Amino acid sequence: MNLTRKRFLSGVIAALGLLILPPLQARDLSSVTFATEGGFPPYNQTTPSGEIVGFEPDMIKEIARRAGFDYKIVPQNWSGMIAGLLDKKYDAIFDAISITPKRQETISFTHPYINGGSGFVTTKDGSVTSLPGSGVKVSLSDANATQPAIDSLAKVLKGKTVGVQVATIQADFLKKYFGDIATIRTYPNGKDTFFDLDAGRVDMVMAAVPNLTAYVKRSGGNGLLTGYTFQNGILGEGSAIGLRKEDTALQTKMNAAIDSMVKDGTMKALIIKWFGIDLAPKA
Repeated sequence: MNLTRKRFLSGVIAALGLLILPPLQARDLSSVTFATEGGFPPYNQTTPSGEIVGFEPDMIKEIARRAGFDYKIVPQNWSGMIAGLLDKKYDAIFDAISITPKRQETISFTHPYINGGSGFVTTKDGSVTSLPGSGVKVSLSDANATQPAIDSLAKVLKGKTVGVQVATIQADFLKKYFGDIATIRTYPNGKDTFFDLDAGRVDMVMAAVPNLTAYVKRSGGNGLLTGYTFQNGILGEGSAIGLRKEDTALQTKMNAAIDSMVKDGTMKALIIKWFGIDLAPKA
C-alpha cells in the first residue's frame, strides 16, 4: 500500500471515529451547590442547629426560584473557598466575596448585589475610641481623596494593632497602606476579630461596613463604627457570587435573577431586613 493510500485510509478512520463519539453534554443547571462560610453575620451565619441563615441564604433562595434550579448550601472555610470552587467541590461561592481584578484573573463573578464599603470599628472602653473621617466615603480610585484620608489615619494607627480576617480585601488594604506603621493581626474567621476586640487584644477591627454595623448592634452599646468608609480600588467593586470561568450559562441565569431582584425592589427589601440600611445596587 503506497503512502498516499495509507494517509487517505487513516483520514477516513479518524473521521468515522469522530462521527461515533458521543455528543458533549451541556452543564446540568437543574441543581447548584453553593459554598459559604456560615460565620459572617449578617451575610451568613450558622444557628445552633446547624442551619445556615442570613441575607445571602435568603438571596440564594430567591435567585434559585427565579432562575429555576434546585440548590444546596455547604459550609467551607474562607481560606480555601476559591480553591474548592476551582476543584469543582461546589458550583458557586456566596460569602460577601468582593469583585477585584486579582480574583477576576482566576474566577468569574455575577453582577454585584451589595456594596457597603469597608471601614473600622473600635470600642468605648478600648485604647482608641474614634478615628478621623467618620461618615465620609472615599473612593480609592480617586488619588486626591485617598492620600489625605490615609495620611490622617496613619497618625492614629501608628503603633496600634488592627484585627482583620485573613485573605480578605481588607487585609490587603491594611498591608498596602499601613503595613509599615501598624501591627496587622489576621484571623481565620471574621467573628474572631470581634472576640479579640472585646477582649482588648486589638485596638480596632477592619471589615465590610455591614459586618461592622452588625457587631455594633450586638455589642450592647460598646462598639463604635468610626472613621472613613473606603470603596473601590484594592477593595473591589461590591460583593457578588463567584463562579468558574467556564460556567457562562450559569452566570447568565444568575445575572438575570439578580437584575430582576434589583429592578423590582426585592434585593433592597432583603438588604434592609438584614442590615437595616439600603446598600442595594441601583437598577
